[in-house]
Amino acid sequence: MRLSRVFLLPLLLSPVLASVPQSAVAQSFFEELFGIGRAAKPPVPPRGVPSAPVAPPPGEAMPPAAEVPKSPPVPRQPVVLKAPSEDNVMGQDLQLNGLTGSLKLEKSGSGTTARITLPGNKISQPVEACKVPLNGGAPVAVSSEGRPEGVGRFEVAGGECPLRLDVLDGAVLVRALSGSVCTFAAADCATTPTGLWGPPAASLIPRAGEFEGARGGADRAVRENYKLMSQRLKGQDLRPVVTEQAAFSSDREQLCRTYAREGAHGFCNLRFTEARALALATRLGVNTSTAAPTATATTPRPRRKPPVEGMNPDAGGSPFVEQ
Repeated sequence: MRLSRVFLLPLLLSPVLASVPQSAVAQSFFEELFGIGRAAKPPVPPRGVPSAPVAPPPGEAMPPAAEVPKSPPVPRQPVVLKAPSEDNVMGQDLQLNGLTGSLKLEKSGSGTTARITLPGNKISQPVEACKVPLNGGAPVAVSSEGRPEGVGRFEVAGGECPLRLDVLDGAVLVRALSGSVCTFAAADCATTPTGLWGPPAASLIPRAGEFEGARGGADRAVRENYKLMSQRLKGQDLRPVVTEQAAFSSDREQLCRTYAREGAHGFCNLRFTEARALALATRLGVNTSTAAPTATATTPRPRRKPPVEGMNPDAGGSPFVEQ
């Protein structure tokens, strides 16, 4: 009886299989009949459905499960960069954004003086440039304010334009204490002294590789010190620090975008970042004037691309070769 069913099955299926090519029909029929070929393969689970783990051969251990990535650990101590000495800028003639004006700090007995010429625009004709030498071009006494934010600070008090001078490495970060603009009515000049006063671009471009390599270490110091501070401070004490850190990148961009050929050397970005790292370390209890550096801003970075002919956006479209 079973044998007759086997012979009857092809007869019953012949009308259906008549429209299918004979070679395919024969192959498919015998595969289904004897459990070979495609019929012997296990069903494939639908996509999105996890398959059960396959047991390893006898005597072998199960492979370890994929580890969940952990957040980087919080450093135990602040990252301290080398703080610049006030002497590193003494006697140097620095310019606002490396372009205009003049600022020179000099030793005078046991104190310090500054010769400052502020650049600006005429009040009566804003399209015309002007310059105002403080104290008629004679040295101005400056007071030392210590290192409240990790770097040496001087102040020019009184007068029509009180200033704060933070000494960085090869530059001075100047902020006007009476607002962003200092107006000198007698000279018909409105000046904007706030910014980085440093060397001209021509002397910085040959050191572009040095600045680029140091930038990675300075950025890391800022991140690590902020991370440590966010662990130590809570509630209302932490809020202003979070606000400052959130604005750090935009403040740096706004300050440095006007520095002469900043895109070709990165000097302003590096110095501003180092100042931020030292300020955070100071708030964490580090005395930058005596503490030994725990890190250097010389983390290796990818090599710069080969020189490419093009247009320099920092020089009003003049052609240059990136160095």
